[in-house]
This record gives sequence, structure tokens and C-alpha cells, in this order.
Amino acid sequence: MFGKTILHYEILEKLGEGGMGVVYKAQDTKLDRTVALKFLPPELMRESEAKERFVHEARASAALSHSNICTIHEIDQSEGQSFIAMEYIKGESLKDKIAAGLLKLNEAMDIAAQVAQGLEKAHQKGIVHRDIKPANIFVTEDRVVKILDFGLAKLRGQKRLTKEGATVGTVAYMSPEQAKGEEVDHRTDIWSLGVVLYEMLTGQLPFKGEYDQAVVYSILNEELELPSSIRKDIPTPLERIVIKTLDKDPKNRYQNMEEVLDELKAPVVTEKSEERRKSIAVLPFTNMSADPEQEYFCDGMAEEIINVLSHIICVQIKACK
Repeated sequence: MFGKTILHYEILEKLGEGGMGVVYKAQDTKLDRTVALKFLPPELMRESEAKERFVHEARASAALSHSNICTIHEIDQSEGQSFIAMEYIKGESLKDKIAAGLLKLNEAMDIAAQVAQGLEKAHQKGIVHRDIKPANIFVTEDRVVKILDFGLAKLRGQKRLTKEGATVGTVAYMSPEQAKGEEVDHRTDIWSLGVVLYEMLTGQLPFKGEYDQAVVYSILNEELELPSSIRKDIPTPLERIVIKTLDKDPKNRYQNMEEVLDELKAPVVTEKSEERRKSIAVLPFTNMSADPEQEYFCDGMAEEIINVLSHIICVQIKACK
């Protein structure tokens, strides 16, 4: 494909591929901009369901306009192949970032918050992503998070694109209700975001297995291993966020992304990141003599030390100002 021109797009290089598409970097010769073109794999061209989902991705994404969602420019067809022209993102996938090592707590929370912001916009439009995972999240060089691939999104009221009982998405990030092939709503994205946050914080998946069925069993039946048991510097408030997003009962999770955002944006204090305040306690002096009249001297000594220390602290504060 390198050097080939598709309509007014000149193919520059292959960026990657997945189950639902092959992506190329291309130059839009009409508008003089770099874009990404996503083509449906040739082996899926004969599958009407895959074609429908591919078009659905474009329509769902094009209906959204948000800084944390990859922009869709157009959908077109050439030589029997449908493709989507979308925003070219210069950066790296969250999957690659996680593979490179544990993220700092603040960085993980910021990424999760940006994903939540993008999903909040989608949910307001009645769109559920259903395939939130690190491979579908990119971080630009300016640290702006972009959500990709709404090919599995489900518009409110739209007919199902999968057979009854079939599962859609990547197993390790599926909510329990999604893994069982049940109807899902926006709370399935909340679960998936929780899995991503868990993975960013620990470098591990919360529910694992050697094969898909084992992962599904783990999601449905096994207790969550606390993130703090894997990474000791995770503060309790942050761990509570992870636990609530990964409640197996959707009624017990956060009920919308706004709730998740409120929690993620709240200040989280850790011993490693906080400049801890130092305090001095002046304890009462004990009269060790046999003379009870010396008791007043002990009380006066403690009071005098407190007064002197208070004066020193006030002078330091004024000097800092």
C-alpha cells in the first residue's frame, strides 16, 4: 500500500491492525493534512455484520466532538473497500505506556480522568463504547488522551449487531454483564475504565486466566485483589475508586461518568507526593521533687516553651511571605 493513492489520500505507512481494521498513515492531498485511514480487513469484506459495524463506528464517532475523542473526518469507499479517514494522533498507545513500566499515580489519574471526560460526552449522546482498553486509548505528545475505535459502540435504541448471547469486546476488560452476553449500558464502560485504571496502577489485570473462558470465570466469580496489595503507595481514596468501578453488580458501581470524574479530580494525598507538615507536641512536665509547691514551676515551664515556639513559627511564616 505504501505510495498508493486512495482517492485523495496518499498512503505513507502502515500504523497497525486489529480484528476490526488495518490503519495507515496518509496524506490528505486535498486539504494538505496528515490523517489515519482505517480499512476493513479483506477477509471480513464478505461479512455483512462486520461491514455494518465498521460503518457504525464512523457514524458513532462522527456524532461526537470532544478533545478526548479521536475526530472522524469522513467515511468513503474505493475499489470495493470501505475506509474511515480520521485524526492522525502523534503519540503512543496506553498499552505501550503500561508495557514500558508502572505509571506515576498522578499520571494514571489524569489519563483516567481524560478517558472519563470523553466517555461522559459519548454517554450523553446515548453512545456506549463497549471496548475500552489500553490499545484503544492514545496519549499525544502534549499528554492529551484520545479514545479510538467506536466500532463496537451501541447507540441507544439501535438494533443489536451481534447474535443473541454473543459477546463483543476484549474479554479481559469486559464487565460481568457484558461477559454473559447480556444487554449493557454506560456502566459497562465504567467497569472497563476501572480495569484500565487498575492496570495503569499495578501493571496487572484484575481478572486473569490462560484462556478466554478462564478470564470470564474470574470476572464473574473471583474476588478482586486489592491494588494496594500489589503496589504499596496507592492511597486509600484512589483504591476506593478502583473498587467501586469494579463492583460486579452495576447497581453498586458509579452510576455515571460525572461521579467518576468528581472522585478522580479530588486531591489524593500520598506520603511520597506530599510535603508533610511537621508538628511539635509540648507535653506537661512532671514534678519529680518532693516539694508539691514546685508544681506551678512545671506548668509555667510548659507554657513558656509553647510561647517561645509560637513566636519562632510566626517569624518563619512572615519571612516566607
